[in-house]
Amino acid sequence: MKFEKLLFLLMFLPLGTFAQEVDDDDDDLEGKELNAVVVTTRGTRTIKNLPTRVEMLSAEEIDEKSSMKPGDIRMMLNETTGIITQQTSATSGNALIRIQGLDGRYTQVLKDGFPVFAGAASGLGLLQTPPLDLRQVEVIKGSSSTLYGGGAIAGLINLISKTPKEERELTFQLNGTSARGLDLNGFYSQRYGKIGTTMFASYNTSRGYDPSDTGFSALPKYDRFTFNPKLFLYFSPKTSANIALNTMFENRLGGDMEYIKGHGSDEHPYFERNKTQRHSLQLSAMHWINDDSRLNLKSSLTYYNRIIELPDYEFEGTQWSSFSELSYSHTAENTEWVGGVNLWTDKFSEAKRTNPYLRDYTQTTLGAFVQNNTDICRWFSVEAGMRADYVIDYGVALLPRLSLLFKPTDKLTSRLGGGLGYKAPTIFTEESERIAYQWVLPIDKDFNKLERSWGANWDINFVTGLFDDNVSLGINHMFFYTRLNNTLLMKPAENIAEYYMQNIDGYTDSKGWETNIKLGWNDFHYYLGYTYTYTRTNENGISYENVLTPRHRLNNILMYEMEDKWKVGLEAYYYSPQKLGDGAMGKSYWLCGLMVEKIWENISIYLNLENFTDRRQTRFDTIYTGSHTNPEWRDIYAPLDGFVANAGIKIRL
Repeated sequence: MKFEKLLFLLMFLPLGTFAQEVDDDDDDLEGKELNAVVVTTRGTRTIKNLPTRVEMLSAEEIDEKSSMKPGDIRMMLNETTGIITQQTSATSGNALIRIQGLDGRYTQVLKDGFPVFAGAASGLGLLQTPPLDLRQVEVIKGSSSTLYGGGAIAGLINLISKTPKEERELTFQLNGTSARGLDLNGFYSQRYGKIGTTMFASYNTSRGYDPSDTGFSALPKYDRFTFNPKLFLYFSPKTSANIALNTMFENRLGGDMEYIKGHGSDEHPYFERNKTQRHSLQLSAMHWINDDSRLNLKSSLTYYNRIIELPDYEFEGTQWSSFSELSYSHTAENTEWVGGVNLWTDKFSEAKRTNPYLRDYTQTTLGAFVQNNTDICRWFSVEAGMRADYVIDYGVALLPRLSLLFKPTDKLTSRLGGGLGYKAPTIFTEESERIAYQWVLPIDKDFNKLERSWGANWDINFVTGLFDDNVSLGINHMFFYTRLNNTLLMKPAENIAEYYMQNIDGYTDSKGWETNIKLGWNDFHYYLGYTYTYTRTNENGISYENVLTPRHRLNNILMYEMEDKWKVGLEAYYYSPQKLGDGAMGKSYWLCGLMVEKIWENISIYLNLENFTDRRQTRFDTIYTGSHTNPEWRDIYAPLDGFVANAGIKIRL
């Protein structure tokens, strides 16, 4: 406890001197956004002129995080205020994204604007997405269903891939970890006149890791292959298209370490195996009708298969999903219109293995949307939108949205926005994922209905220079509120060991605020983020706090960057106690990390010491009850892998 208090003081000492960089030239601080970039979320505006609050992780930040976690994007997202990656399995490491205290199924994750991680494919998506081929990551918190349809109640995360340029980019990354992990990543891109290409390939593996001597894996044994080629066609200055293939195979085995090593027996019988493959074909085309108007066409087809094997239980499901959209945008001097139609299909089929019944379903959604951005005057802009979705079997959802941008001075801005959202029912929730869908009854379209929501965000942003502009300061403070009606919860059936999905008579609401502070001085940058989240559910007049939602979270990042020479980062994250599903309270903890990278013209080497104080749940709490041969898993709210060091090399040719 004395060490944690000392660390707390040490991390705050630099607050008056150092900070994370804020651009001096009319920048907004929206999480970690850069304002000189056009976001891809609809329209062609830069972040600082967009009424909707968009946070962005730039290519430089993604590159830094790829040195810390080359195999997936969990760390990159988890270090953003208001976002937590919630682990759902103690042994296989499955995780989902939570935004502003709401369950992972309410966050829509897109890849280049395509919803390839929805439904059955959501459980392992975070763990199967290496960051090396990403150009930027865009985050919109709060209801975004007006922009991208159902499922974006808590917000959306859009992973934007790199595009080819005239100059070749060829990057290789080799990374090894003290937890017996290995990452081999490669990326290539170049444009040749009217043709361009990008190509990403990776092999990520781990041999299984148990630092706590519980006998169970904190990190599973896995092998994953990823291959993402993309072809760009530039027919003319006004017409272009691209076609992409994203493909992934993974075999993941967690559980008893003796079983993982091939020594399974009556004394060591427990295991959890996940075999997954995802293949997605994507087509995008754009045509400029004139200098002010353009047409966009998008279409994708995704195949996802997952097999789960536990002792005495097997699950296999296959999901086919498609997404097609045609949109038109028109830009004038002070206004911009975007409108379109889309079709979204989701077909899930289950192979009959252990379950006595199948949970097959087909969901088809027809949608139409329109959105307008207008600059009313120099200091006031409005974004208004409306979407109408018809979800077959569940009816129509009308989703208005309104965002206002106030810019009284170059240093002070404020955004106020809100909208409606919805989510169609499926069995794929955090609760059912924890039990691997065992004995979960199918969705009943005559019994279940759409979850519907409304929410709002209000933020104030201030940037300035101090001490003759030698020090840059940026402050962003945001309040948020989301109310979810007809919340879908998993309930135990009476007298039998089964579960069913029920829309409760009540609601869930999440409220709180985020504060972000950035300071910059010469080559030193300091970032402080604080999130307060209070999420509760009111069911039949009884109110209770939601589990696995820390009320207080603190992010501290101190960076030293000598351009093209050195990067040194020190991080500390605090998580307050949180309620667990068994009624207990989890312990508070700090996570600390140190990263050093030396950069030359074509090569860089790095060392990352993650969680070097070795905070893990098995140090201060239990992760299961019952016997070692038949464990009953408790909620996982803190890391299990503890201190892990990784080192690697990046080669740029």
